[in-house]
Amino acid sequence: MGVQALLAVVLGAALGTFAPAAGEHLKVLGDVFLHLVQMVVVPLVFPLIVLGIARMESVRHVGRVAGKAILYFEIVTTLILLLAVGLGKLTGIGSGAPVNQADAGSLSGMSQGIDFQKLLLDAVPKNVVAAFSEGNLLAVIVFALFVGVAMAALGEKSAPVRAVLDSWSSIMFRIVGYVIRFAPLGVLGFIAYDVAHYGLQGLTSLLGFVAVVYLGLALVLGVLFPLIAAIFRVPYLRMLRSTGDLAGIAFVTRSSEAVLAPLLSRLEAFGVSRSVTSLVVPLGYSFNTDGSTLYQGVALVFLANAYGTDTSVPTLLMMVLVLVVLSKGMAGVASASIVVLIAAGNTLGLPPQGIALLVGVDFIVDMARTAINVVGNSLAAAVIGRSERAFTPATQPKAPERV
Repeated sequence: MGVQALLAVVLGAALGTFAPAAGEHLKVLGDVFLHLVQMVVVPLVFPLIVLGIARMESVRHVGRVAGKAILYFEIVTTLILLLAVGLGKLTGIGSGAPVNQADAGSLSGMSQGIDFQKLLLDAVPKNVVAAFSEGNLLAVIVFALFVGVAMAALGEKSAPVRAVLDSWSSIMFRIVGYVIRFAPLGVLGFIAYDVAHYGLQGLTSLLGFVAVVYLGLALVLGVLFPLIAAIFRVPYLRMLRSTGDLAGIAFVTRSSEAVLAPLLSRLEAFGVSRSVTSLVVPLGYSFNTDGSTLYQGVALVFLANAYGTDTSVPTLLMMVLVLVVLSKGMAGVASASIVVLIAAGNTLGLPPQGIALLVGVDFIVDMARTAINVVGNSLAAAVIGRSERAFTPATQPKAPERV
């Protein structure tokens, strides 16, 4: 699969460069692949969360795991935001950027703020059928939590439903295997479209921004994550070997949902209990977007420098506080990182024109931040599993399943 995806990247880049008209039309291949992924995500996540909770020994155990996960997400994303604004301050990124030449029309239709009351109401589904049909992952998670807790309370009375859900999840894993086989075609379509549609003209002024984001993501991947893994005695390199190819697929497809199902299987093979992974990883998809968090921090400092506004330490800490609040629960929002930036910019008095300028290179940084999101959630599951004594690393890691 890795070789096929690499060949698809090369072929897609060539088509986008030398046959841009054809490259633009190949986007449909990527869209079809993402539709296939979205088709199976909710039907798989629901039974996994329900079964994971139902197999825990008590409702108190469920609350403890969820509480540890949320606390871990908050601490890690705050550390990443401090790293991001620190990098932005040290490099002076954004100074002299042509923000006044940007066209804010590219942001038309996007929210200029975040309605937290609406977010909260959307997370509690009034119609579970609608939540499933709309792919509202956060609402599905909330409903699954209630179902899992009820099944755990009923004990053996819920055994028939448990057996059905167990069988259903096995079926969905098999379907995911079929879907992942189409990943190289999706990669080909996305790369061909990105190269044909965006090209490299007019992006030279933003290469510094892209470089700082990638530097920050490299520090997260190579310094912060290994430090966390060492503290909690998680074999980090072995974890990367187990899940690295899935992070690669997320990189080229720019979709962490594309690898959600196989990621759960890999983490279980790595030694993390399914009762932990099935709760922590889906929660992490909404509350632990480490790569996106770093991007937002660097982008906000970029905008502040571009407009010559204050970037003193108190202002930078205010940026961190604003992003800590705004970035949570945004995974299900279209163009989530851009929406968060618009809302944060409004809060800090930054015009939207500069954000429009960043849209031009969003596809470049989106690939890396999506891959880091996958690694971050893998590490989170292992850390919570270790704290719950539900993580036993295999002495010989299992070979990745063929998909």
